[in-house]
Amino acid sequence: MKATGILSTTIASLLLGIAVPMYAQHEQKDEKKGHQEAKHEQAEPNTHAQQSKQGHNQQPQHAQQPKQDHNQQQRHAQQPKQDHNQQQQRAQQNQDRNNQSQQHAQQQRQERNNQQQHAQQQHAQQQRQVRDDQKQRDNPQARNTPEQHRVQQSAWQQHRSQRWESDHRNWHQRGGYNGYRIPDDRFRGRFGPEHAFRIYGLPFMVYRGYPRFQYGGYWITAVDPWPEYWGNDWYDNDDVYVTYVDNGYYLYNRRYPTVGIAIRISM
Repeated sequence: MKATGILSTTIASLLLGIAVPMYAQHEQKDEKKGHQEAKHEQAEPNTHAQQSKQGHNQQPQHAQQPKQDHNQQQRHAQQPKQDHNQQQQRAQQNQDRNNQSQQHAQQQRQERNNQQQHAQQQHAQQQRQVRDDQKQRDNPQARNTPEQHRVQQSAWQQHRSQRWESDHRNWHQRGGYNGYRIPDDRFRGRFGPEHAFRIYGLPFMVYRGYPRFQYGGYWITAVDPWPEYWGNDWYDNDDVYVTYVDNGYYLYNRRYPTVGIAIRISM
């Protein structure tokens, strides 16, 4: 009996020694498992928070998408207006070019008309000059009769200067020219250095003591004496011309081209 009791006690101790470590291992496993579950539970809220944050970040993106779509729609809506404005600008540019072309063509027509009118005026002027010359040739006063030649010679000789430097006065010294002015177109046609003539044979008269002759449709009166060193018959044999210099008309002798006689023009 005593041996049986000892044996029972020994077996019970062995069983207890085996059971306690096993129970401790089981507890450690359970504790470790619980710790992992707690860690997993803590990780899950973080994951949900990140997902919530990502979802929150995606919401503004979704909110911006309609705004971007609206801007694109506005741009698409403005595009036809811009195209229309560009078409209007191109049309205006074409219209401006057409207007410029028309103006240029009109100016060319006007210039041609002016040239034609100028040519017609020159032709009419030449015809008048021919008629005037014919009248002068047909005028009895233009015939170089002995009596007329004596009158002309006497008038010119009385108008001769003794001291040209002191007797001569230009138009500035006379207070300025105040006679008739020959139109430019007629002046270019019959007057100037390139249009020389001789006084001999032209209509002649004495006007208030001054020699006067007719040329180019105008009466020319010598208000200035002629230099004493000119030839005695210069009015018969020398080529002279009428020009406008220093604000007045002067008669120049080609044989003595350095001086001019002040003259007055009249119709």
